[in-house]
Amino acid sequence: MAGKGTGQQRLNKVVQKIAGTMKAEVCSVYLVNQDGTLELFATEGLKQEAVHISKLKMGQGLVGHVAQTGLPLNVAEASRHPKFFYLPETGEEIYHSFTGVPIIRHLKVTGVLVVQNRKAGIFTTVDVETLQTVAMILAEMLSASNLGDIRSLTGPEAGAPGQVTFDGKKLTGGLGVGKAVFHEPKVELQELLTEDIKGEKSRLEKAFRAMRKQLDSLMQAPDLALFGDHREVLEAYKMFTYDQGWKNRITEAVESGLTAEAAVEKIMQDMRTRFVEMKDPYLKERLHDLEDLSNRLIRILMGYVGEKAHHKLTEDSILVARSMGPAELLDYDRKYLRGIVLEEGSPTAHVTVVARALGIPMLGRVRGALETIEEGDRVIIDAGACKIYIRPTDEVKRAFNISLREHLKLRKIYEAERNKPAITKDGEKITLMMNAGLLMDMDHLERTGAEGIGLFRTEFQFMVSSTLPRMSVQKELYAKILKAAKNRPVVFRTLDIGGDKQVPFLPHEEEENPALGYRAIRLALSRPGLLRYQVRALLAASAGRDLNIMFPMITEVSEFTEAKALVLREVEYLNRTGAKKPKKIAIGSMLEVPSLAWQLDSLLEEVDFLSIGTNDLMQFFFASDRSNPKLSDRYDLLSPAALSFIRSIVTACQDKGVPVNVCGEMGARSLEALALIGLGLRALSISPSAIGPVKMMIRQLNLKDFQEWFLPKLSEHCHSLREALKGYALDHNLPV
Repeated sequence: MAGKGTGQQRLNKVVQKIAGTMKAEVCSVYLVNQDGTLELFATEGLKQEAVHISKLKMGQGLVGHVAQTGLPLNVAEASRHPKFFYLPETGEEIYHSFTGVPIIRHLKVTGVLVVQNRKAGIFTTVDVETLQTVAMILAEMLSASNLGDIRSLTGPEAGAPGQVTFDGKKLTGGLGVGKAVFHEPKVELQELLTEDIKGEKSRLEKAFRAMRKQLDSLMQAPDLALFGDHREVLEAYKMFTYDQGWKNRITEAVESGLTAEAAVEKIMQDMRTRFVEMKDPYLKERLHDLEDLSNRLIRILMGYVGEKAHHKLTEDSILVARSMGPAELLDYDRKYLRGIVLEEGSPTAHVTVVARALGIPMLGRVRGALETIEEGDRVIIDAGACKIYIRPTDEVKRAFNISLREHLKLRKIYEAERNKPAITKDGEKITLMMNAGLLMDMDHLERTGAEGIGLFRTEFQFMVSSTLPRMSVQKELYAKILKAAKNRPVVFRTLDIGGDKQVPFLPHEEEENPALGYRAIRLALSRPGLLRYQVRALLAASAGRDLNIMFPMITEVSEFTEAKALVLREVEYLNRTGAKKPKKIAIGSMLEVPSLAWQLDSLLEEVDFLSIGTNDLMQFFFASDRSNPKLSDRYDLLSPAALSFIRSIVTACQDKGVPVNVCGEMGARSLEALALIGLGLRALSISPSAIGPVKMMIRQLNLKDFQEWFLPKLSEHCHSLREALKGYALDHNLPV
């Protein structure tokens, strides 16, 4: 490719060389054009007049299938494959066997390398792996070579002027604006092949040592030095650098004649192929960590160390990436990092945990962002609304600036009132607590004036650990939570894992309806050792303090009594051994499953408190997947049916003298909180950011007058009371 001749002549020599060495009758290279089509650029064996004429759409035919999936395809009889598509101008009908591998560069498929033979049969695994290595080298050669004289540029230029709006998934809340900066940790590979095997092995060994040292340095950053879940995430991430199997495979690739950096890239592509085929979401998330480490190792091998290893930002910036590892985020100057946009990403990904610790707004699952955004574009991220605006219009900029000013203004108002009680104008006290799940969340207690933690989700510590967290580690976290609460009450919810919240140390089977499946208390009671382990840690951490413990997903009273009995047995053991125990223990249940509402007479005899989990309860009540956008507006939580159902639960608890609250996101929206208080609830546990707005509404509410207007409306036959509630709030100057 570096020789003389036109680009076409050089590419022709490449396919001839590959066909001869592979003993293949056909070798072809298809490249992706800017319009997304796959064009035949060079071939040995097919008709030459088809070059630059034959084109396929992404996903069309076997070639299109390889490009779309990014995975190799090896079939004995091409015409029998369901994706087969015949191109008559190529003359390929006489060839039966087909093997294609993607040409990948910077995680994007840029083409497909194909070999074919007349005789039916599949190529060996070694042949396919060899083709993958060739395709990797070819990707770099094609990038470095001037193919402008042959490349078809029929498609539209990406990133056309004008505003574009994308939806995504909120991973970390907040607002941000800045210029788009692409996260491109990969550097151009300069040397791909070597004859100095011993020297490359030595370089690889030094690079591994340098990478471990670099990660140690990053983890000493002042804003990450404190204990917390993000520390555990980074420690687990660092353990990958000591994986001997990964290192051995890279070494074997060096022994095959690749340079150290090319060997790292080759093994990363192999691993990506294997991970894509896995269904386990936890393992798929770990692929991002491995890609991060591979790219970091390549940069070190290429001399990007010291100052060159860091990404300097000189102005407010929004980082745009397909995915990231947690240490990659730490390479950026947080002074100017205003937000992150990912095409992938999930709430439990390691980079999300670190971003949350640093307070950086992050939006994930923004499909098509990389293709649309251009380097330097102005980008606005509104993670709360789950939207980003690319190249925003002046009108959107003005609206954003107004929103930002209002946001800052309201924040100051909320902070000024954080120590004032949430009491209505007619003297009714409403207890506002907050939901939490991370040690770093405890900082919000002082900032918001929350009266305690009404729901502490304990599962995250388990979700980020590759093994069951030791009891001493669990105890340490729970003790720190209680200490940070400073005598405010904390309600610990036992493990709510399973379903869509998998942990790596337990076997996982695919379920058709994971929300209705083997999860939460169902899993805990079938694995009592796991629940007992956690209960012991909670009892030990709460020694000398009050302990509030709550069980999730209770469907029938017998489940609660079985779980409660387990706790009492552990308490009895402490009594027998004379070990220090909590001053007071309250055992409660979440009401998330409608069936439990018809067992309240029995349940309320057993529980010390009840917490209504509206997230799952309303999902099950309406038989409506709350994550399905097609159903998001179909059923309203402010419908008379839903509100009457909650009212019946609250009334039953009041009659029995059992404390009841709401700990779902329904209470985090001021209008819905208004309705819940009208139903008789006097305690809400909500997200920290919602405490200020809800408290402001409460302090301006005359509750008696509102209930006289509101409660009769529960008998109305209508889809929702939302508009009526908005009207009441407007007429009575309630900020909702």
